[in-house]
Amino acid sequence: MESSAPDSAISAEDQTLRLQNRIPGHAVITELLAIQNRVQPRSRLGRIFGANPLSPDSLPWYQGALGEIRIGHILTSLRADWTVLHAVPVGTGSSDIDHVLIGPAGVFTLNTKNHANQNVWVAGNTFMVAGRKQCHISNAVHEASRAAKLLAAVTSTPVPVTGVVVIVGAKKLTIREKPAAVRVLTERQLLRWLTRRKPVLTSEQIAEIVAAASRPETWHRNPPVPGNPAALRNSFIDLQRQVSAARARRTAWAFGALAAMGAILAALIPAAATLIPTILVP
Repeated sequence: MESSAPDSAISAEDQTLRLQNRIPGHAVITELLAIQNRVQPRSRLGRIFGANPLSPDSLPWYQGALGEIRIGHILTSLRADWTVLHAVPVGTGSSDIDHVLIGPAGVFTLNTKNHANQNVWVAGNTFMVAGRKQCHISNAVHEASRAAKLLAAVTSTPVPVTGVVVIVGAKKLTIREKPAAVRVLTERQLLRWLTRRKPVLTSEQIAEIVAAASRPETWHRNPPVPGNPAALRNSFIDLQRQVSAARARRTAWAFGALAAMGAILAALIPAAATLIPTILVP
C-alpha cells in the first residue's frame, strides 16, 4: 500500500506559491486571532450594550492589521511590472517584513504603522507619535539592510533596498528633517512616490530578484508553513464585523441617552418657566 506524503512535506514550488499568496497583515492577523481565542466571550448583556469584542491585548494587533490591509489595498494599483509580497517571514523567529516591493524603481521594504488620529513628528532619526519617541526609523533601516544582504546572497550581486515607513491614519505628519537612510510617507503619498521614481532595474534584473525574493528560504532559516490565506481573511472579516456592530450599538445607546436627556429637559423647561414667577412674586 502506498503511503501518502505527510502534511509537513511541501514542495519548494508550493512554498513559493504560498509566500506569494500571503495576504496583507498575514502574520499580524494570525497573532491577533490566537490572542482572541483566549479572550472570554462577551456576556449577553455585553453584546446588547456593544462591549468591544477585542481585549486590550488584541487591540494593537487589530490596529496593525487594519494598517497593513490598507497599504496592501493601495499597492494593488501598482502596474503589472511590480511584484508585491506581504508579511514575509524573516530571520529565525516570528519577525516579518510587512511588504516587499520589487519593480523598475528598485526594491523596497515597507514598515506599516497605524497611528490613527495621532500627530506624528519626524526630525532625522527621531520619530515621535503623540509626543512619545518610537524606534520606527532604526527598525526600517535594519529591515532594508537585512533584505539587501539576504537578496544579494541568493542573486550573487548587490541589491540596494530602500526602507520606507508608511504612516496610516495620522492626524498630521510633520517632517522637520528627512531621515538619511529611509523615507517616511503617509498612505496617501505612497503610490505617487513609488510611481514617480525613475527606473533603476532592467526587466532581467527584476526577474532575477523576484525569483530570489519569492523563495521562503531566502528570508527565513526555517520558513513557517502558512495557514490558509482565504480562511485567515474570512476570520478577520468576521471579527471586523463584530467590532463594527459593537461600535454601532454603543453609538446607538449614546444617542438614545442624549435623546432621553433632551426630552426630559424639554419637559422640565416649561414647568420651570411657570413655577419661577410664582416663586419670585412676594
